[in-house]
Amino acid sequence: MKKYISIDIGGTFIKYGLISEDGTIIENHEIPTQAQKGGPEILKKVLKIIENYTENQDIEGVVISTAGMVDRENGSIRYASKLIPDYTGINFKKPIKEKFGLNSSVENDVKCAGLAEYTSGAGKDSKIALILTIGTGIGGCAVINGEVYQGVSGSALEVGYMKIENGTLQSLGSAKSLVENVAREKNESVEDWDGKKIFELAKKSDPICIKAIDEMCQALAIGIANISYVLNPDTVILGGGIMAQEDYLYDIIDGKLRENLAEPIYEQITLKFAQHQNSAGMLGAFYNYKKENK
Repeated sequence: MKKYISIDIGGTFIKYGLISEDGTIIENHEIPTQAQKGGPEILKKVLKIIENYTENQDIEGVVISTAGMVDRENGSIRYASKLIPDYTGINFKKPIKEKFGLNSSVENDVKCAGLAEYTSGAGKDSKIALILTIGTGIGGCAVINGEVYQGVSGSALEVGYMKIENGTLQSLGSAKSLVENVAREKNESVEDWDGKKIFELAKKSDPICIKAIDEMCQALAIGIANISYVLNPDTVILGGGIMAQEDYLYDIIDGKLRENLAEPIYEQITLKFAQHQNSAGMLGAFYNYKKENK
């Protein structure tokens, strides 16, 4: 049985494990990214993970999902935010090939998550799927007839930077903005709040938490509507840790989508929530490798 090392590099954790030829996750683990130590240290961690597996496993290839804008052809980071210092320019494909003789693929983490949902998750039967990951920021991906839409430089659907109302989509509609808004209204420290606590209190009728969630959903609905006027998707999939609150959020977001979209476009959209959750990056990296190495 062919095995692939799958590595999902996020700002907080590096998730990694083995995936079989049929896309089954055989095992998975995670270690702290320690992003503040910078890109070269992340590369060292990735190479160590591969080294540990190749010592006693027959490995077919390495598949990588990562934060940042990716040059898929040469396997390097084209651009990364200040959250991961010195990550821009880091190359994965070359050292993996030189040290282990293995082929690899590298793709942006949100695009990997989108491909995972389209291939075997919430977007499985869609023709055009819009996938948004809501976390510290907001990342986007569009999968059209099985192909991830890349744009000219591979940076299509960087929707977090989209200008809406008095800010950007991610400054108004992210999990980070939700926490900051509640903490500010409560006149408390941001460190004392998280999404789980906010939703618990909202379900107990806390007016500040209810209002903050409503404002977040309004921003998300405006962003989704703007993108939908361009893409005309049949499926919109929402992922990220905060979207585990599907039971609370679905009716609110769907209702606001109805308010912000022309009826013929709204009627063609099915709103869904991501199925693969924490495994989306690892799975999507594998699917991306298979597409690149048909």
